[in-house]
Amino acid sequence: MSLKNHSIIIFSQMQFDGRLESTNYTMAKHLAKHNIVYYVDRPYTWRDYIQFRNTPGFRTRKPHFFSAGNCLIETEIPNLKIVITPPVPSINMLPEGKLYRLAVKFNEFIVGKRLKKLIKNHQIKDYIFINSYNFSYPLLHQQLKPALTVYHCVDPIIEPYQTKHGLISEDILVKSVDMVISTSKELSNKKVALNKNSFFVPNAANISHSLKALDADLAIAPILNGIPKRVIGYFGAIERRIDYNLVRELLKLNPDKSFVFIGPIDSYYLNADDFKEPNIYLKGAVPYEQMPAVLKGFDVAIIPFKKDEVSNHIFPLKLFEYLGSGKPVVSTNFNSDLADFTNGTVSFCETAEEFSAALDKALLDNTELRQKRLEVAADNTWEHRVIEIENLLETNLNKKNLR
Repeated sequence: MSLKNHSIIIFSQMQFDGRLESTNYTMAKHLAKHNIVYYVDRPYTWRDYIQFRNTPGFRTRKPHFFSAGNCLIETEIPNLKIVITPPVPSINMLPEGKLYRLAVKFNEFIVGKRLKKLIKNHQIKDYIFINSYNFSYPLLHQQLKPALTVYHCVDPIIEPYQTKHGLISEDILVKSVDMVISTSKELSNKKVALNKNSFFVPNAANISHSLKALDADLAIAPILNGIPKRVIGYFGAIERRIDYNLVRELLKLNPDKSFVFIGPIDSYYLNADDFKEPNIYLKGAVPYEQMPAVLKGFDVAIIPFKKDEVSNHIFPLKLFEYLGSGKPVVSTNFNSDLADFTNGTVSFCETAEEFSAALDKALLDNTELRQKRLEVAADNTWEHRVIEIENLLETNLNKKNLR
């Protein structure tokens, strides 16, 4: 059993043209192989409209902001359409309370009005509505009357700008939908207390993309030019999850290695001059398309996440992307569930000393170990995960129809 030939509206927290590939958009692309998917881009706020008006992203969206009849952007996937909604008021600065909740309803009305016109104009019937981590609009789905409502929870809510209203909003959302899908066991365990129809489907990798790193003809990304070999690399956002104290210890313990971080830097957590060590390289972000060329230049790929009260909620996409490139992987033991999915191919470490020893061992890599990593990655592809999601959607849709 697998979901086919359905219409699915995905209302996402992540923009379709973000600098890094997201779980939300990746899921949409795979669901669009057998279904018609309308990916509703995160609504611009009035503040975004002013702040980003000179950016390529703004120019892409501008023709679609105020035209319900021209709100779609076509993609390279025939069944995947991007939906642009009108800008909404910026309300996060409001204190939690009645005024904020009224403002939420107003924003939901603006977005809902656009989606209702889309649904009418394109005669979308019996559709599934998935709120993909956009908890700022907790009851939007109640305006639309879909055949099945789903909340897709991809991360814990921990950033200050999220927790201000997000914890309350997400609880409202979880309680109001037909089913919940979470990307970690810990998240799923917490959601089931609010909605018994909760399921765990972990993140996965786009193996076809990662495998390009094995192509002998692929050139290493120019961003790695001039960096001394024995490259220990990280690919992804450089933000709250990183254990910066651990990284500092690793730099001191491994002066013979180059630690390279490729990804956007969140200045709230890190400034460019925070590290003085000569063996660290903060190179900024590159397009996701360049990921294989970047990974090809790594000798070892790392996930130096901190272990804290929310780390067991995190099931990182990059883990299987790394494995799918064939590279050895060393990680902190931030989420104990990950060992169940990696079959001994990843070193999970407690201390900087353990991490350093694992790096030295990983540098002694061989073909047999690489093949084992590729096999693990092949068992954790988006093709596998989306089949799980499709089956859950189909099962719950049928259950609801039988009530």
